[in-house]
Amino acid sequence: MAKKLIVSLSPHVHGRDSVQRNMYGVCIALIPALLTSLYFFGLGAAIVLATSVAACVFFEWAITKYVLKRDRVTITDGSAILTGLLLGFNLPSNLPIWIILIGALVAIGIGKMTFGGLGCNPFNPALVGRVFLLVSFPVQMTTWPVPGQMAAYLDAETGATPLAVMKEAIKSGDASVLQRLPDAIDMLVGQTGGCLGEVSALALLIGLAYMLARRIVTWHIPVSILVTVFVLAGLLHLYNPVYASPVTVLLTGGMMLGACFMATDYVTSPMTAKGQIIYGVAIGLLTVVIRTFGAYPEGMSFAILIMNAFTPLINTYCKPKRFGEVVKK
Repeated sequence: MAKKLIVSLSPHVHGRDSVQRNMYGVCIALIPALLTSLYFFGLGAAIVLATSVAACVFFEWAITKYVLKRDRVTITDGSAILTGLLLGFNLPSNLPIWIILIGALVAIGIGKMTFGGLGCNPFNPALVGRVFLLVSFPVQMTTWPVPGQMAAYLDAETGATPLAVMKEAIKSGDASVLQRLPDAIDMLVGQTGGCLGEVSALALLIGLAYMLARRIVTWHIPVSILVTVFVLAGLLHLYNPVYASPVTVLLTGGMMLGACFMATDYVTSPMTAKGQIIYGVAIGLLTVVIRTFGAYPEGMSFAILIMNAFTPLINTYCKPKRFGEVVKK
C-alpha cells in the first residue's frame, strides 16, 4: 500500500504547459533585450545581469535547503533565473555588486520564499527587490550611465534619462525642455540612458510577440496597459504641451518592460480575461498619475505592486461562473 492509485473526476486533459516551459519561455523572450543591453552597456550590463541571476539562484537554493529545510530543490524550474534577469533589467549598469546582492536577497527571501515559494507570493519578487533598492539606495539607483561605454562599469559617464527630462519640463512648466529628448527612433532602438531593461522598446516588443505566439501570455494585460497610457498621455498632451507626447511616454522608462514582462506574471496577476483588463487599465492609470504628479519620474514599478495587492479582490469580483450555475437575469 505504499503507492496508492488516486483517481480524480473527469475530464482528464493533459497539456504541454509546465512551470519550466513557461519560465524558460519568458527567459528566451528576454534574449533580444539582453543582447541590446550588452551592446549598449557592455561590461556593466554583463556584470549586473550575471550577478543578479547567480545571486537569485543561490539565495533560493540556500533558503530552500537550510531555512525551509525542504528536500526538493526548485532552482531548476527557471523561476529564480527569471527573477534574476528581471531584477537585473530593473537596475542601472553601474550598480555595485554588493547592492545587487542585497536586492537579490530581498527579491527571493522576502518577495518569494517568505510566502512559501513559487505560486504563493502576492507581489512580483523582482519588483520587490527593485523598489527596496530604490528606497534604500536612491542615489545609486538613479545614476544612469550613458549608452555606448562598452568597457566601463563603475567609472562610466552618467547623464539624464528621458524620464528626468520629462519631469523637469512638468516642474518648470516649460515645454521647450522636451526638445532635449531623444527622437522616437533612438528610444525605440535603445540609444537612451536608463535601466538595462529600459533601453530598447523594440527588443521588448519582439519578446512580447514571441510570448504571444507561444501562448505564454495573453494580450489582455500588456495591451490594456499600453492603450490606457497612450489615451491618458494623449489627453494630457492636448491639454498642455508641457506633458510629453503619448508615443514618447510609451517608449520611455520601464513602460514596455513592465507591461510586457512584469505585469504579466502568472502568480500576481488576475486569472480571468476581464480581470486582466481591469488590472491593466488600473496599472496604466496609476503609472500616468505617478509619473505626472508624483515625486518619482517613473511609476510603473509602484503601479504594478499596488495592483498586485488588488489581484485577489479582482479575482473575487471576476470569478467565472460555475458549470451548471443558473445565471440571474
